[in-house]
Amino acid sequence: MTRSLPAPPAARRALIGAALALGLANCSGGNLGRQVNLPDPPRQQAEMAPAAQREHVRILAAYGGAYEAPQLEAAIHQTVEKLVAASERPDLHYRITLLNSPTINAFALPTGQLYVTRGLLALANDNSELASVLSHEMAHVIARHAAIRDDQVRQAALVNQVATDVLSDPQKGALALAKSKIALATFSRAQEFEADGIGVGISSRAGYDPYGATRFLTSMGRNAELRAAMSKIDPRSIEFLSSHPATPERVTNATLNARQFVAPGPGVREKDVYLKQIDGLTYGEDPSEGFVRGRKFLHPKLGFTFTAPEGFVLDNTPQAVFGVKDSGEQAVRLDVVRIPADQKLTDYLQSGWMDNIEAGSIEELTINGFRAASATAKGEPWSFRLYAIRFGSEVYRFIFAAKEASPERDRAFRETVNSFRRMTLAEIRSARPLRLKIMTAGPHDTVERLAARMAFPDRQVERFRVLNGLDAKDKVKPGDLLKIVVE
Repeated sequence: MTRSLPAPPAARRALIGAALALGLANCSGGNLGRQVNLPDPPRQQAEMAPAAQREHVRILAAYGGAYEAPQLEAAIHQTVEKLVAASERPDLHYRITLLNSPTINAFALPTGQLYVTRGLLALANDNSELASVLSHEMAHVIARHAAIRDDQVRQAALVNQVATDVLSDPQKGALALAKSKIALATFSRAQEFEADGIGVGISSRAGYDPYGATRFLTSMGRNAELRAAMSKIDPRSIEFLSSHPATPERVTNATLNARQFVAPGPGVREKDVYLKQIDGLTYGEDPSEGFVRGRKFLHPKLGFTFTAPEGFVLDNTPQAVFGVKDSGEQAVRLDVVRIPADQKLTDYLQSGWMDNIEAGSIEELTINGFRAASATAKGEPWSFRLYAIRFGSEVYRFIFAAKEASPERDRAFRETVNSFRRMTLAEIRSARPLRLKIMTAGPHDTVERLAARMAFPDRQVERFRVLNGLDAKDKVKPGDLLKIVVE
């Protein structure tokens, strides 16, 4: 969460925006291979360099900046060099940037910029899994998918213009738009399958276990299922019309690709080497951008904290903090804006940033010593409770939404707002990021015993299994190197 965020749309769309933002955060947990559109490599370097630089700056801003880990970056660069030498285009050069983001993502620019989030590095369990990700992204560059994707976007834009400006029948226009979107999504899935096939070939020729892709995609799918279960969001909604194939499809496809090279087993995995390289890696949110601990959100840099209602699952994004409960029947959004110091908060609530404010519902409040104002709004089928709190030179906005309003829910919302307070100096000093710790399993260690050491209040065993690529029947063996998350 960052300062000076854009105002949300009208009341009717406030909850939709919150749900979409949360859905996108979950989807990025499994959005491996997001392709960013830039000019294609055959164009002159001087022509595309400024665009590439602008895109690089935008990516850093969207993903929390670069993650500084020189030794880890150097090790990844060595892996990339092996893959380049084994690829169809050994003349291409790639530059690695580690992103300071907990999301699980990797992508490439046509200029050879490769981006990997620390969230993805935390989920991978050996160098062959990482190689499968890197070679997949290199395949997008080799296959010139960005240029092809640009052509498809232009075609979709043309269909959109025709449907909007030319077709007089609204139903025909809507059908044309729907068909163009489906075609675009299907084409993108075909690109992903092609990149999977090229990538497995590259990693296999470089000497890595080609089944690394199968293992990593399986872990990615399990992670998405765990996040969906924790947030009570149907995982199918995340994949609907996604620009990437559903993970089970990709697992099957990756396994078929791998069988073309070797039987299961051969190939370098370098598990111990990889795990030692990521020992101490920051896990989850960076406290400088705020972080979630259970139902509590803390932002040491901005100096505030609050606790969400019972049953809410919070998610921190660069735009705002979101929370959902009961599969989206209730939601909350917190963001921050700047308004003139002399503007009354009651006037601000009526200034147009939120539609359908109910007359007579606006009231002035004091919350933990801070000036505040509250109001209600309607937007079928949602009921909204709004709070604006002046904290320093900024105003923090809580938007609570429920499909069915009730005194109990309104009381829970008020308790959450009342928990908004300034962090103590001790809390700020003690706010440290979670990190990965690589440990060796002892003779008496079990999954349950090791999972109990994870710095999470819930689902410790499930999180431990997903993090270490273990299925429900796998057991740990003495001498195994394993990941746990500690404070």
